[in-house]
Amino acid sequence: MAALRVENLEKELGSQKTKILKGLSFSVEEGEFVSLVGKSGSGKSTLLYILSTLDWPTRGQVLFWDKDITKMSSQELHSLRNQHIGFVFQFHYLLSELSAMDNVLMPARKAGLYEQKKEFAEHVLESVGLKDRMNHKPGELSGGQCQRVAIARSLIMQPKFIFADEPTGSLDSANSAMVFDIFQKINKEMKTTIVMVTHDPDLAQATDRQILLSDGQLVT
Repeated sequence: MAALRVENLEKELGSQKTKILKGLSFSVEEGEFVSLVGKSGSGKSTLLYILSTLDWPTRGQVLFWDKDITKMSSQELHSLRNQHIGFVFQFHYLLSELSAMDNVLMPARKAGLYEQKKEFAEHVLESVGLKDRMNHKPGELSGGQCQRVAIARSLIMQPKFIFADEPTGSLDSANSAMVFDIFQKINKEMKTTIVMVTHDPDLAQATDRQILLSDGQLVT
């Protein structure tokens, strides 16, 4: 059983019902590191948002462990999002008034697990090379450091899946390499399934598999 499966997925936008995604079907195995690639406008980010349940398909199915998200109760969907899914955006979206530690702990705070997750938050921040920056606020950190805090935040609930939308897109080459190394470490050591949108061909080549989109369709 695949960890994540998509069947005949379609997405339409606007009053003209413009088709952004056109009958996509594929699966992602547990522990796989997959990159979504293709030119701008090919539908990569739209697909990623649907896979991560941040958006909804017009037609078709998205199944986690053979459970269709469109048929889940609100409680089941809430549980899936909070316990099993982490998301990393191109921009870090950290709260400027909070320390790195408290930014990482935000999802745990929302789940009522702030105190229980403190030790793990320290561990995760240390694992992304920020042991000496835990009490610094975003304004005191570099762009690469902020993105590493955002990755740590996505891991705090120990999700089965990480979805990343151009996580290195706003970083220089050195920080891009560092962030990608962290994703590889997460994938190998924590067995986290990762689906990442990227325009960087070198990063895409380094993932287990590439899913190529062109004009909303899979290229095989």
